[in-house]
Amino acid sequence: MSAIPNTLSRDSDQPLAEQLAGRFAEMIRQHRLPAGSRLPSVRACAQTHGVSPYTVVAAYDQLLARGLVESRPQRGFFVRTQQPSPVRPAAPAPHPFQPSTPIDATTLIRGMFHEPGTRPMPGLGTLPPAWLDAGMLGAALRKVTQGERMEALSLHYGEPQGDQRLREALSHRMAEMGLRTEPGQFITTVGATQALDLVSRTLLRPGDAVLVDEPGWAVEFARLAQLGMRILPVPRGQDGPDLDVLARLAQTHAPKLYVTVSVLHNPTSAMLSPGHAHQVLKLAEAHDFHILEDDVYGFLGPQHATRMAVLDELRRVVLIGSFSKALSPSWRVGYIAAPQPLVDRIVNTKLLTTLTTAPLLEQALAWCLEQGQMRRHCERVAIQLDAARTRCMQLIRQTGFQLVTAPQGLFGWVDVGVDTERLVIPLLEAGWLIAPGALFHAQCQPSTLMRINYASSQDARFWKTLQAEAARLTAARPSTAR
Repeated sequence: MSAIPNTLSRDSDQPLAEQLAGRFAEMIRQHRLPAGSRLPSVRACAQTHGVSPYTVVAAYDQLLARGLVESRPQRGFFVRTQQPSPVRPAAPAPHPFQPSTPIDATTLIRGMFHEPGTRPMPGLGTLPPAWLDAGMLGAALRKVTQGERMEALSLHYGEPQGDQRLREALSHRMAEMGLRTEPGQFITTVGATQALDLVSRTLLRPGDAVLVDEPGWAVEFARLAQLGMRILPVPRGQDGPDLDVLARLAQTHAPKLYVTVSVLHNPTSAMLSPGHAHQVLKLAEAHDFHILEDDVYGFLGPQHATRMAVLDELRRVVLIGSFSKALSPSWRVGYIAAPQPLVDRIVNTKLLTTLTTAPLLEQALAWCLEQGQMRRHCERVAIQLDAARTRCMQLIRQTGFQLVTAPQGLFGWVDVGVDTERLVIPLLEAGWLIAPGALFHAQCQPSTLMRINYASSQDARFWKTLQAEAARLTAARPSTAR
């Protein structure tokens, strides 16, 4: 993602207000300023660009005239949704736990598609390309396509449940984690996102209540809301969910599902404690809901970390995972490990959405697991992540910010002292995509926290820019929002 020049040209024939309006319009067009984003205050924008407040007002008026933003009394200017409906039926009254739309869950996804070779983006959730092993992937593909195997894997539909070889390899991996499974309990998917979707569509109906961690994964909030679910946020701490809140919500709303991350929680990298795991399983039994345990970062964490699927032995817990985070974002292969009574139902849902998944990639991944290539690759990544965390901790201390959770895994949860949503635009203009704390709440609210990716936050220039912008906001209007 390239930076947007921060200096307006006073030598241009184009008035300064038009230049400023054009810059914001381009950011909106590129979805770098998604619907619902708040533009800087007139005074803050004027200070940033070295122009008078009258110039900023004129620029914002142009954006209003073009239908790109809207003015909200006493609140400021916000990017408008660009897909208006001519006639919109009256919406039903929202449920008390219905989330506000996050800043925009798709913004981080779009950011994953920035051109290779550009600077790392601190807000993204993937490993840098230089950390990945293209040679291993190529060797795996060559191995499984030798001789007549290429035709068998490429010219026919794969098995609806997924490639048998990969399901057997996954069963062996689960045994190493302490979970006894059969290959028939696995369904392969197009990444963990489809795994989440298939389980949700199988177990839930519009209007059902779903428990989620807060903070939690913004994309999951948006996806569940789009499916018409009632989202019940449960505060997430260092050891797991707030058990009192979880029990109260379960008693009051009779949820059908609890979506959670036990190993290297996103965005905090917290780890579920054994005590919390046992209590959550007892609540699930007492209130008759399933648990969807997202293990998408499991390859980057300790193999024997606490997982509810292991304690529960896949009776009430459905475990999902993916190879994309540790191996390659483009190898969209995920999996579901489900209680046997749910397997056929989930396969039927898969057939109605994608028919089957790609057997060629699945067999290549099976080879990586069988030969120990995946394990050795993850060990190398773990060493690199350790070094990256050490580097980021030094930079965080130098800026005066605070890491509020234990430094582990891929993500850090950092307190910068000001509302991080207000930092999005100035950081974007400087060429840095960040993940503000509000993005990880089911009900959008100001937060001084932000998620960083240790692997892609080692550039001192990013921290200096972040420090300067945070100081500017503090000086202009001190914020105590958290």
